[in-house]
Amino acid sequence: MLLGLENVLPPTNVAPTNAVPTDVSLTDISQDQNPPRTAGTQDGKSPLPDAPAAAVPNANNPDDQFGKQPKRILWVVPNYRAVSANTHLPPLTFKGELWLATQDTFDYSYFILVGGLAGIDMAGKSQPAFGQGAQGYGKYYWHDFVDGGIENYMTEAIIPVLTKEDPRYYTMGKGGLVKRTGYAVSRLFITRTNSGNSTFNLSEIVGAGAAAGIGNTYYPAASNPWVKTYQRWGTQVGLDGVFNTLKEFWPDINKAVFGGKY
Repeated sequence: MLLGLENVLPPTNVAPTNAVPTDVSLTDISQDQNPPRTAGTQDGKSPLPDAPAAAVPNANNPDDQFGKQPKRILWVVPNYRAVSANTHLPPLTFKGELWLATQDTFDYSYFILVGGLAGIDMAGKSQPAFGQGAQGYGKYYWHDFVDGGIENYMTEAIIPVLTKEDPRYYTMGKGGLVKRTGYAVSRLFITRTNSGNSTFNLSEIVGAGAAAGIGNTYYPAASNPWVKTYQRWGTQVGLDGVFNTLKEFWPDINKAVFGGKY
């Protein structure tokens, strides 16, 4: 009779299926049942909204290092409008556009630039009614300052918010001299919309023209308004083209001449 019990009762050396293996610690079991969570998250999900497209070039991608733009050129010239190559940014708000124009207008380097422009205008006697000497230079200076300030706000804030255009300059970053120079100049006439499409640059052309027209209200009536208006318009657009080209090639110049220090 006892000989048949071994076929009915389970072997004494077999562990039940729900037993804890002897080679597994309770800590291991706890970790398996409760997967780790990221600090500051709930259920493994970040409490922050998804970040927009990368606003900074990827340091691990060599292609993203072409055309990396600093905030200033040679620690002096403001470079707030330039966007590094291969960089995608969300649209600016109107507040952001106003701040961009304010930075360009009241930066200390702008006062220096206006000083040079005023000297050139006085030397060329562009406004004979202003006269010469310190008094004449002062008149040239504040007129040039106001001209540029109005143009900055019109092209970087007021017109862009109406046309939904991006007032920033997106650099190409690499390519031949002719190709990149042509691209920099073409950005005077072609820009991006807030949705990322290409469009005619109303912000630049209409904004600079409007600023030149407003100038007729504070320039001497003795001046030919049409000729001077077109001259101011052309000067503002031309300067923007020069600065676009400088921004485009500055990373290359900085690397070749200064070893990337500026």
